[in-house]
Amino acid sequence: HKLELVGAVALAVVCGLGGGLLRDMTLQVGNVYILNQPMALPLSIATAAIIYIFPAIVDKPEKLIPLLDIISVGIYAATGADKALVYGFAPAVCIMMGFFTAVGGGMLRDVFLGDVPKIFKPSNYYAICALAGSTVYYALVVWGGFDKFVSSVMLMAVTVGLRRWSLSHDATTPEEHDLTPAIKRAMQRHRK
Repeated sequence: HKLELVGAVALAVVCGLGGGLLRDMTLQVGNVYILNQPMALPLSIATAAIIYIFPAIVDKPEKLIPLLDIISVGIYAATGADKALVYGFAPAVCIMMGFFTAVGGGMLRDVFLGDVPKIFKPSNYYAICALAGSTVYYALVVWGGFDKFVSSVMLMAVTVGLRRWSLSHDATTPEEHDLTPAIKRAMQRHRK
């Protein structure tokens, strides 16, 4: 998008920390991560600035960035689901907070760039990976009685594995499809 340094750094910070901010504002319990972790904001700013100034660091982004991205989706899904779990929220809330933490930053990035968020468009599995990972984490911790570390490892396996499977088999989320004509035909056949 040909952004200048301040814009690119701000966008990178929103992308990296925005999901956690959405989670913390939604839950309204505990600490706001980016305000209480003294290194979160400075490290995000420094990393974004370094990559902006020295883009050759990620010279082959077509392989490195997608891998790091889906790993971070898994990590954020675990932290989001866990924060809601620690504060005793219902299962659906825990899973959704894992999801929002994982994909919220990218969603905000797209909105700030004036685009429809990529997670809202048909594509290879991405948001579904975050949802699946959050569900696995919650189920293993709460219903399976597993340790949080083991549950996090399983979440990562599901998130990264599902994403890699989606890419290798070109599995995509469905586009809008109107089933009304098919249902009308089925109902007409049933009446006869």
